[in-house]
Amino acid sequence: MMEITLTINDQLQTIDAPPMKRLLDVLREDLGLTGAKEGCGEGECGSCSVLMDGELVNSCLVPVLQAEGAHITTIEGLSPEATAPLHPIQQCFLEHGGAQCGICTPGMILATHHLLSKYPRPTMEEIQEGLAGNLCRCTGYMRIFEAVEQAATASAESTP
Repeated sequence: MMEITLTINDQLQTIDAPPMKRLLDVLREDLGLTGAKEGCGEGECGSCSVLMDGELVNSCLVPVLQAEGAHITTIEGLSPEATAPLHPIQQCFLEHGGAQCGICTPGMILATHHLLSKYPRPTMEEIQEGLAGNLCRCTGYMRIFEAVEQAATASAESTP
């Protein structure tokens, strides 16, 4: 066991965990943050995606030791208050039917957030590339791409 300190959704957390325990398991089992899902456990599907120091990572591949001192944002951190409205990206996914079974949705939304932070007005090619690490077996992707386009438009309209 090792004491690990990291900031999760803007809250400093200190936990005792085996250093090679996956970040995904620490989030879900030790901290009760169940938004990140285990789809494949091999970094292939993106269902466990989180932002670590602003970069999109597959939390199933990150030993918690590697996250020491990092700033982690999970899906729960996008709209942190239970009474707060949905994050605009979440609202766009809802409006376009970009979420069906829900396994991939948290990772898709965080991938979209990451994409829009780099490309506020992405082309369809940039959207496809930005979400390439996240697999969905339900939607056929078009609804997801439409949700990302709407989120980018809404974000651009709200920015002076």
